[in-house]
Amino acid sequence: MDAAVKGYERVIMGIDPGTNVMGYGVLGIKGRKPEVIVMGVIQLNKFESHYMRLHRIFERVTGIVEQYLPDELAIEAPFFGKNVQSMLKLGRAQGVAMAAALSRDIPIAEYAPLSIKQAVTGSGSASKERVAEMLKRMLHIPEEKMPHLLDATDALAAALTHFYETQKPQIAKGPKSWADFIAKNPDRVKK
Repeated sequence: MDAAVKGYERVIMGIDPGTNVMGYGVLGIKGRKPEVIVMGVIQLNKFESHYMRLHRIFERVTGIVEQYLPDELAIEAPFFGKNVQSMLKLGRAQGVAMAAALSRDIPIAEYAPLSIKQAVTGSGSASKERVAEMLKRMLHIPEEKMPHLLDATDALAAALTHFYETQKPQIAKGPKSWADFIAKNPDRVKK
């Protein structure tokens, strides 16, 4: 276990899937406070074969999981573009990253890009630069630690979105109907 993850109640890993560059970010949670453990990118464009890129994604995600031992994985869902081939490749990259986490029994949450931007900036149409700037301020990331490639901050934003979503109070669900209520509460029915 990496010394950086000791002392956290939860560790959340975020992934921004890509076939040329895949971003990752890991947050440690102490109480209600998220802190950046690490963020970076997996460079894939040096591999000509798409299959070798998928293999590298599996290797690197597995390695990051083994190093930082995340409790959960938050991954950005692919958005629907016009190029079907690009969408298929991106879906494969996302699937391989998910399989690496699942191979270590890590639960996965998937978030749409619009939801991630909304959670971090308040606007679903925010730019990648705006997301990075908000993360820098909210998580107190020094300028020199900010990555050059925004795929890393996008991944960190997915992890932060998951943190926010799991902090929301859960609304108790009531009975679906009176018959359901009676079936679940026979002692409360007077005859």
